[in-house]
Amino acid sequence: MLDLESIFAEIDAMENEIIALEQDLIRIPSVNTGIMPTGNETPVAQHVRDFLASDGITAEIIGRIPERGNIIARIEGQQSDARLMFMSHTDVVPVEDETKWTFPPFEPTVRNDRIYGRGASDCKALLTCQMMAMRLLKRNRIQLLNSLILCSGADEEHGGRYGFGWLADNHFEKIKASYAVNEGGGTFFNIAGATTYLVGVGEKGRLEVKITVTGISAHASTPWLGLNASYRLAEVLKRIESYDPTRDTSASLFEHLPTLAIEDVPTPENIDKIIADVEPSNQQVGTFLRALSRMTLTPTIISGGIKSNSVPETIELVCDVRTLPHQDDDYLRQQLEDLFEGVEGLDIEIDYMSISNNSPYDNEFADALKEATRVSLGRDDLNFIPALTTGFTDSRLLRPKGMLVYGYNGFHPEDNLNLTKYHGTDESIDIKSLFSGTKIMLALAYDLLAQK
Repeated sequence: MLDLESIFAEIDAMENEIIALEQDLIRIPSVNTGIMPTGNETPVAQHVRDFLASDGITAEIIGRIPERGNIIARIEGQQSDARLMFMSHTDVVPVEDETKWTFPPFEPTVRNDRIYGRGASDCKALLTCQMMAMRLLKRNRIQLLNSLILCSGADEEHGGRYGFGWLADNHFEKIKASYAVNEGGGTFFNIAGATTYLVGVGEKGRLEVKITVTGISAHASTPWLGLNASYRLAEVLKRIESYDPTRDTSASLFEHLPTLAIEDVPTPENIDKIIADVEPSNQQVGTFLRALSRMTLTPTIISGGIKSNSVPETIELVCDVRTLPHQDDDYLRQQLEDLFEGVEGLDIEIDYMSISNNSPYDNEFADALKEATRVSLGRDDLNFIPALTTGFTDSRLLRPKGMLVYGYNGFHPEDNLNLTKYHGTDESIDIKSLFSGTKIMLALAYDLLAQK
């Protein structure tokens, strides 16, 4: 049997093929606005199916509706039960203003060893790496003791109702595996001369709060005859801006701060000082600690008014809320009630999309992921710490089913993560991260599944 080094050499010689696959996936504009019709992920699923079929890997496309297909591919092992699933998603967020992009967002362009395009980093890079790893396992006739699944789902960007949420409720037997590796981790901090990778063991909760502000309509020429909802909205926004959430340092990450050269023991009372001390030299670390030490309440969408010469009677404000693991519905409602006390004409509606959950960290899967990274990068000096991702992923939909799921993209330690720009203008991925991610996915599958 070929060893990993031989297959790694193949990967190094496949630069054009890897880049081409990433570009092909980006060119398919699987944009998910959250408003139907949207997504149209099936063409991406078809491309994945055809790519894998060229190496004899069987796959199927299933979906809640035909336009929103999920791709499920499988390499059978000697035992039919799957031990590992490669997990990703095929949809991408909309482009807010295409004129601000350096290159057209759906015409992937290579510049300075990076590929630019919508979905380049979120999440078609991970899909590219997992497809290449699966191809190489099959192409090199690696015999597996247990089966390997690749599943890329629709609708991740709007809750998974057509993707992994639907699959978990209706076709769980097709995606069931002991372990799954998804997006939501595999980033790193270069600090104090050391590289520390974050293993995404869980995520903050994510929900929407819709605040409806009501006044009294009137003609704009005689505004005193009405009550302008805009003024009540202004008070709401002012209070949100001044919101000072309770600090919390219970996440497992805070037990590992010495690894990041932070010697102070974090507490709710001193975490802001720790953040203030670290931010000037490492904004990435400071931002991460800030996000994981408090709930966030962020206004995102405002809509209201019916005519320029009419006093608006109703205005809606949508807020994005990210909660910590122990912060439930009752906690949030009390926070909002206290925050808006005394403001009249408010109606608050809470729409849950994700409740925080996490997987355990000290186990063979974590060990295998660490070793795969060390072997793939040829480095024994890497550190690893468990962390919650600040965004939500499809991983949260499988953990309640008993699956152990980690977020781990496998970025290269020389990648400039500030340039990935998830959901932003000029989203991109470093080509080196496509290589490191492919190697890590392959090494992980080899370690957990291969008959050696």
